[in-house]
Amino acid sequence: MSQLAAGVVLVTAFDPEDGPSGADAGMTATAFMSVSLDPPLAMVSVRNDSRMDDLLEHQPLWAVSVLSESQRHIAGRFSMKGRISDRLLFEDIPYERGAVAGAPLVGGALAVLECRTEQRVPAGDHTLVIGRVLTARTPSAEGGPLTYFRGRYRRLS
Repeated sequence: MSQLAAGVVLVTAFDPEDGPSGADAGMTATAFMSVSLDPPLAMVSVRNDSRMDDLLEHQPLWAVSVLSESQRHIAGRFSMKGRISDRLLFEDIPYERGAVAGAPLVGGALAVLECRTEQRVPAGDHTLVIGRVLTARTPSAEGGPLTYFRGRYRRLS
């Protein structure tokens, strides 16, 4: 599968039950895709028992930021093993809070979507989370997409 190039996104959600005022969570994903146009559905694959899997099991609203080639640092930050808390990871990243999902939408992303989970499908050591796209925008046309190929982040050229 390392021979298959994939786009890179940041999946985010707001956990209202984490602490007194809630907390944001984020996860880099390369297994994200459009599923249907009517109704508009998108899917992300999350590792079982991960922070995002646990959160999306009880929080149906989530967001996706399609990262640009200049946002490699964001992808790397949210894919680190044994990383620091999500609260610190978001600290110096420009974002706005989605009006529907309440989750962070990364500034400078090529596209941003807000989704509501419609279905969760167990698939080996991952869960496929299928969400109805509630909002979608293309706030930035700057640069090309960030891709992942042969175990590294890359740019199209």
